[in-house]
Amino acid sequence: MIVTTTSGIEGREIDSYKGIVFGEVITGVNFLKDIGASFRDFFGGRSKGYEEELMRSRKEVINEMMERASSMGADAIVGVKMDYEVLGAENSMLMVTCSGTAVTLK
Repeated sequence: MIVTTTSGIEGREIDSYKGIVFGEVITGVNFLKDIGASFRDFFGGRSKGYEEELMRSRKEVINEMMERASSMGADAIVGVKMDYEVLGAENSMLMVTCSGTAVTLK
């Protein structure tokens, strides 16, 4: 399935619009990653644990959106937008959401 942030797909024509599809993932960040991140916050550098969690969440949310589009009979998703939010009393939850328009192609 083609997934793109653009409104169309070069060289392909949209046949029909199936509707808006969403993907949502909320994940908790464990205390070991928090400890490592706090050291990096103090000394500088990148937090590999958080980056890996973010990459995993992005993949999951796109896969979830693709499954929903596929169940609608779509061939592609256009106009994809992704958003990130930190949740929870201790900001220990990461929410990744995305949306797009499920379409069929000619």
